[in-house]
Amino acid sequence: MHSAVALTRTGASWSAQDVDLEDVETLDDLIDQLDDFDSGSDQDVTVVYVEEDDEWLGVLRVTGETLQDPKIFLSDSRVLATSTLAERLFGDALPVLPPEEDEEDEDTAGRPDAEPVGDPDLLAELGTPGDVLVELCAEEGALPSDVVAALCERAGCLDVLDELRGA
Repeated sequence: MHSAVALTRTGASWSAQDVDLEDVETLDDLIDQLDDFDSGSDQDVTVVYVEEDDEWLGVLRVTGETLQDPKIFLSDSRVLATSTLAERLFGDALPVLPPEEDEEDEDTAGRPDAEPVGDPDLLAELGTPGDVLVELCAEEGALPSDVVAALCERAGCLDVLDELRGA
């Protein structure tokens, strides 16, 4: 199961909208869909959070100046090889990194650490520097929805997200 939400800041106010990914085949399709959300006002920034199966988080940030050059971050590059959704949306924009060989004993090996890829500083202007974004994504037990809530709180739009989600 996947979900996607777009949060748009215009001036000092935020709005949130669910994003339907059913007919979205590429990153360009997703950006085109964001154009459809335009309510006629000049948006400062739009951030889209994409989650799938509580496994990974993709972040897309566009501004009026960067619609053709979006900023992207993915919590774990390995999903580009295992998730059809991640590959469709981010595969052409992000490199697929080969998995690193882990020298741990198989009996003690847990889930491998995530390998973030993309621009971790894409939310720096919204209160989350790159090192904090990577740290939030790597926090043990944190689900992508927890990370999104923390990012929205830092950006000042958690109330809008909660309203959309019915929380």
